[in-house]
Amino acid sequence: MRKRPLILASVLAVATLLLSACSGSNNSASTSTGGSSFGAYEKDKAGGIVTFVASAAGGTLDPKVNYTAQYWQLYQASYDGLLGFKYADDAGSFEIVPNLAEALPEVSNDGKTLTFKLRKGIKFSDGSDVTVNDVKASFERIFKVLSPTAGGFYNGIVGADVCLKAPATCKLDQGVVVDAATNSVVLNLVAADETIQSKLAVPHAAINPASAPAKDAGTTIIPTTGPYMYKSYDPNKELIMVRNPYFKEWSHDAQPQGYPDEIHFKFGLTATAQVTAVQNDQANWMFDPIPSDRLNEIGTKYADQVHIQPLTAMWYLPMNVNLAPFNNVKARQAVNYALDRAAMVKIFGGEKLAAPVCSFLPPGFPGHVDYCQYTAGGSVESPASAWTAPDIEMAKKLVEESGTKGQKVGIVVSDDEVNKQMGEYIQSVLTEIGYKATLKPISGNIQFTYIQNTNNKVQISLSQWYQDYPAASDFLYILLSCGSFTPGSDSSINMAGYCNKALDVKMQKAMALGLTDPAAANKMWGDIDKEVMADAPVAVAFTPKQVDFISKGTKNYHFSKQYKMFVSQLQVK
Repeated sequence: MRKRPLILASVLAVATLLLSACSGSNNSASTSTGGSSFGAYEKDKAGGIVTFVASAAGGTLDPKVNYTAQYWQLYQASYDGLLGFKYADDAGSFEIVPNLAEALPEVSNDGKTLTFKLRKGIKFSDGSDVTVNDVKASFERIFKVLSPTAGGFYNGIVGADVCLKAPATCKLDQGVVVDAATNSVVLNLVAADETIQSKLAVPHAAINPASAPAKDAGTTIIPTTGPYMYKSYDPNKELIMVRNPYFKEWSHDAQPQGYPDEIHFKFGLTATAQVTAVQNDQANWMFDPIPSDRLNEIGTKYADQVHIQPLTAMWYLPMNVNLAPFNNVKARQAVNYALDRAAMVKIFGGEKLAAPVCSFLPPGFPGHVDYCQYTAGGSVESPASAWTAPDIEMAKKLVEESGTKGQKVGIVVSDDEVNKQMGEYIQSVLTEIGYKATLKPISGNIQFTYIQNTNNKVQISLSQWYQDYPAASDFLYILLSCGSFTPGSDSSINMAGYCNKALDVKMQKAMALGLTDPAAANKMWGDIDKEVMADAPVAVAFTPKQVDFISKGTKNYHFSKQYKMFVSQLQVK
């Protein structure tokens, strides 16, 4: 098996340096409050411009459509829902708090009715009042714009079934009942949902003006409610955020005042150029993974500017189960057996920055079970406890048995350095087991939506998934349920096109069981994980850690397990 040339010894040594430098650090660039609320706002430290750099933009700016960690990190400082995730470090950031709503909902009708009262006096960044009519229109807009989570997160709202069939004319008159006189919002569900409050706290449930377009807004700016609004957006150049003049802090837990006067996100820099920009104080933070050949330099000279954080996330390869060769389960299983996950971990930065896995639910996540079907000595019938090594001979055997040997396979990856290196490695593996593989790197600005649209006939791709909220359904049900597959759409998050109706029923039962017996539900999710991976619609490669490299002058770094670094809390003054 061909391996990419890497400075492996120094990668591991540097990762160790980075970890020791960042663990328990008390330097001014890193603070930890143990999950408690942030301290009072320090007005004398406000001001200045924070600059971020990336190889590419994150696609549409529409908060109902965009499904990237790159922009969800920004939405936490600009868009708000009825509920939100708490501004706190570590596990405290998983706590759900009232945001545009005055309090957490009153739950009645056996969990099927949630009643909120909208805060008064909040305005959008265009100066208009936030009203209950905006709330109702925002929930209807989820379906009108074909939000990627319409069928996975919000399909339980009364009337959602009709909206999914006819999104352009979506009306939720029975599902979202509002009363302007009392400023109340009543959300009615078909059935109780243990994760509904989490789903109401993510950006796809943000409240937008009722006048927002009934289609993907793209680069058109939608007014915000948070401390920042968007001044301009050119996906080929730059995104600029400035202070929202109508923002007044209503909850320090849900949406605290921000420190920078402006946030600039510049696009078009290679990862290497991003590192240099941060080193030279020309940028405050870089978005893309640090290239392995720069780790030694960063680990020895800039270790106190690096923050390494654990993630519930995965790098994985969705395989299109509706296109040859991956419409054959043996071909998909062959890819799973063939991947040298340790080699992919090394490309990412070494064993201190990532860990090989082949289960769908990541370690430490609800429902996770330690197992691996696709490793040397393992099988679907008798899984090993963990991945140890690839089994190339088994992979070749399965390709032969599938009758797909010699077929052409295109691999679509983002065009940054790390993703391209991963893609080149995957290409070598597919070639070795009998396919005519070609690599198709495309701009990260469009790759994520491109690989979702069935019209592009993507056979296999490399993607990443970061949790929306801590529940097994956020991985298995969202990524692989029938409801998450929408042919011909840029918002079809089930990129494998996998629809197993029997497993869909089991997932629905697991979600219902979670309301009364979470432990039993998590056991059920673990069994579902194994059944899904037996079908192998994807190949999971590894779980990563987040590496944030910030400039020397950047202070007040805080990290959310939910949305990563809190961009609004960075101080540069």
